[in-house]
Amino acid sequence: MSEGIMQADQPPELTGDTPDLFSKFDDTIKLRENLLASGVEDPFSLVMERVLSPTRAICNGRDTILLGTYNYMGMTFDPDVVAAGQKALADFGSGTTGSRVLNGTYQGHKECEDALREFYDMDHAMVFSTGYQANLGIISTIAGKGDYVVLDIDSHASIWDGCAMGNAEIVPFKHNDITAMEKRLKRIPEGAGKLVVLEGVYSMLGDIAPLKEMVKIAKDNGAMVLVDEAHSMGFIGEHGRGVVEQAGVIDDVDFIIGTFSKSVGTVGGFCVSNHPKFEIMRLVCRPYVFTASLPPSVVATAATSIRKLMTAKDKREHLWKNSQRLHSGLTQLGFKLGTDEPQSAIVAVIMPDLEKGAAMWSALLTEGLYVNLARPPATPANMTLLRCSLCAVHSDEEVETILGMFERAGKAVGII
Repeated sequence: MSEGIMQADQPPELTGDTPDLFSKFDDTIKLRENLLASGVEDPFSLVMERVLSPTRAICNGRDTILLGTYNYMGMTFDPDVVAAGQKALADFGSGTTGSRVLNGTYQGHKECEDALREFYDMDHAMVFSTGYQANLGIISTIAGKGDYVVLDIDSHASIWDGCAMGNAEIVPFKHNDITAMEKRLKRIPEGAGKLVVLEGVYSMLGDIAPLKEMVKIAKDNGAMVLVDEAHSMGFIGEHGRGVVEQAGVIDDVDFIIGTFSKSVGTVGGFCVSNHPKFEIMRLVCRPYVFTASLPPSVVATAATSIRKLMTAKDKREHLWKNSQRLHSGLTQLGFKLGTDEPQSAIVAVIMPDLEKGAAMWSALLTEGLYVNLARPPATPANMTLLRCSLCAVHSDEEVETILGMFERAGKAVGII
């Protein structure tokens, strides 16, 4: 190899005039360094060395109660679900290696979509590789340049990213503010395409949307409606179909988005709809067309779990009991919570600041309890909070143990 070629292969040296594309993250890097320098364990690098059940794991070497996994219905270790995954792995192999529109649609994908149609009693179901991709794909495909998306300011990142990818006009309104939503809708030019995007349960505070009123206003103003039910599927509503079912508007919404990574207990995303033209989405939705499909074992576990959730009334009732007990217990201890009453399986505990929040998170982990530490910009109103997500198979005794852990950690850190 000649000297000239060797020189050409060398990367250019950084000079004082060369911009470092990582400089934009310097504030975040400094924040993390300062946090770790205070002596707390890294809240964002926790490792589960072994998972024992839906509610317990070995985390950083400790036997730990899990209260931050979104495993709402405890389906991850259900014997029927695990057996279905094992059989599909043996029969179909480890992966599809292809897109749904080419070689990536297996029998299991169709069976999973059949289960979703039956669960929601809807005409169409479309499975994506993640819940994020479901929002990204559906929103960006149906709302494009010249269309308007009216959405709650606290919407999930995947919703915002779907709007940006579609290049639609984004019109946010104050969180759960019915009047603000209506005002935004009325300002949209006559004849423009309109999509209202809402969430059944908002994942940071665990509060629900006033869907009955909002869906009516959207329809009265000629908008289509998409509701993300990621944090309510399987749990809220008589049949576990979400806040749309509880509010009595399931037949009025155009699209329901969901995920398999919460109540279903695996990974993946979906959209269900009664729109007569919905099936064309399989050919025009880029995040569906241009990504590999879910492995056969994953869709087998999802389909089995979804069918079992149809008859999970007892588990839903116990999960409500757990949520009510944790919420009332933490309130009695003196913690500030995200909602006045329990509205979902999420109970958010508001912290004074990030430093206290990290210290509280670390103290709880030392006690043997894992929760989520959430901070700005992911949280509303620049809050730092500890997010607790309950499970239908948390026992009464575990919930009482959790309250004792919060009491001891809260007093040690000086929050209560």
